[in-house]
Amino acid sequence: MFAEFPVSSNAWEHSLDNLCTDSQSADYIERKVYPCIECGKCYSKKGSLLIHQRIHTGEKLFTCNECGRSFVYKANLIEHQRLHAGEKPFSCSDCGKCFKQKSHYFKHRRSHMGVKKRFSCSECGKRFKDRWTLDRHERTHTGEKPFSCPECGKSFTQKYSFLEHQKIHTGEKPFPCSKCGLRFTRKSKLVRHERVHTGEKPFSCTECGKCFALKTTLGKHQRVHTGEKPFPCSECGKCFTQKYDVVEHQKIHTGEKPYSCAKCGKGFIRRSKLIQHERIHTGEKPFSCTECGKCFTQKPGLVQHQKIHLK
Repeated sequence: MFAEFPVSSNAWEHSLDNLCTDSQSADYIERKVYPCIECGKCYSKKGSLLIHQRIHTGEKLFTCNECGRSFVYKANLIEHQRLHAGEKPFSCSDCGKCFKQKSHYFKHRRSHMGVKKRFSCSECGKRFKDRWTLDRHERTHTGEKPFSCPECGKSFTQKYSFLEHQKIHTGEKPFPCSKCGLRFTRKSKLVRHERVHTGEKPFSCTECGKCFALKTTLGKHQRVHTGEKPFPCSECGKCFTQKYDVVEHQKIHTGEKPYSCAKCGKGFIRRSKLIQHERIHTGEKPFSCTECGKCFTQKPGLVQHQKIHLK
């Protein structure tokens, strides 16, 4: 039994087009009697013409029963369904790595063939195996963003980022959590979410051993040990460990106070300050002393009080 290897729409068009350009089959070309009225391309079979015409009509006959997304070609649907199934039918005979798409498999195979990196970046000198990868890299220097979203106009450097962004507009979320059913646009986001259920914390600090679920959280934590403060205030030069803190700090310079009390109208820079203030009106004292039971509106008040018991 032969394995089915789906091809992209471009590859399908190319294979049909080859029938028109094969110089060794002139007598066969003459029998191409089915022309496309939109672009003039000719086909020997009416079925091939009908498939081609979907490009012009936008007709998408093949629908995914998992997420409802539709496709022009059945091959593209089969390729898409591997996202849901997690199927990776293309296996590398050298290292065993598996791939969902045949094109990705062939690209990976080059790494075992010792392909020379013939294309170098004129800006930084970094070398690449093919022109396409070099072009993609050069955008990091030029800032070019050739992929524009027709819905909102936002532009992207990489096609992959553009396609991922479009899921915001289509509502497509092909990656469901098996525990709670919450769905995600990217598999990486699903993997991060699943750690909520598993409690997995794969990123550990080399200094103190503390573990984190997210690599970004580990990065923020490590600044405690290094003392790094990469976020400076453009007004006064004061530096901060986290971007959130510099954004909050800058409100001092702008005078912005977006959080106002519903009772008295007083404004605050931070939401946490508003919550503290509101306890004046509600009388809430959430911080209690474990020694004597006395309660306080704010945590610093409790900490100061507890020193009495330590004497």
